[in-house]
Amino acid sequence: MARSTYISENLNQQQIDFMLLLDDYELEIFTLEELKKQFSQQFVDINELVENLVHKKILSRIERGKYCRANFTDEKIIGCFIGNSGAIAYWSALNAHGLTEQFPNNVFIQTSKPKRNKTVFGTSYKFVNAAPSKITGILTQGQGNRKYWITDIEKTIVDCFDLPEHSGGYAELIRAFNHAKLRSDKMITYCMAIDNIAATKRMGFLAELLEKKGLKTFIKYAKQQKNQSYNVFDSSGTDKGEFVNDWRLRLNISRNEILDICNKQY
Repeated sequence: MARSTYISENLNQQQIDFMLLLDDYELEIFTLEELKKQFSQQFVDINELVENLVHKKILSRIERGKYCRANFTDEKIIGCFIGNSGAIAYWSALNAHGLTEQFPNNVFIQTSKPKRNKTVFGTSYKFVNAAPSKITGILTQGQGNRKYWITDIEKTIVDCFDLPEHSGGYAELIRAFNHAKLRSDKMITYCMAIDNIAATKRMGFLAELLEKKGLKTFIKYAKQQKNQSYNVFDSSGTDKGEFVNDWRLRLNISRNEILDICNKQY
């Protein structure tokens, strides 16, 4: 708060008028700069108005220059808002798409700009910095001021195989892959975007083993991407198990174990 900011004891008419204007424009979450651009002609000192309303707990400060109404708690919208227009991704997107019933301890946001993890209103946000070429497959949800972004189902699956440490565990990821309805064209496009041969081989092998419908083209593509190096199926596991020459993979999770994981109920 600036030292020169005057804090009124009670809610005055100007502050009431300001809140009514937020109602008219249906603004629930906003930056200070946005308010200045929109309302500078109606109000002389937007900074002072906002500081007074924060002090009275009518508005809440999310972080420097970013605010919302005191009762606004939508974690998806807040996460994308503070994540430089990032998108709900990884484990959080798996849950949002109904591919896992496990709730992550963090809200995962994929963003092309570095951002420190932080906690806002008791919710922890984890920002995963991705190369701009990987930022694709984004859906827009909500309307107006309640808009947020989320990776679509195929991109969520591909992202989680690219960075499985953000997926909630490999067994959960295998189960999600089994349940997801996936399209070959999207899977190929997103695998090209992440440029991760090992992840592509793992998904191709899994699609073939599970006889996933509609993924024959993707399986053919994935086999063409394989290199001479062998990768373990579970990247976090030990280097042991069956060698699968067709995929240049080593199954440190056996075929039967994979099928058992897929058949296991939540």
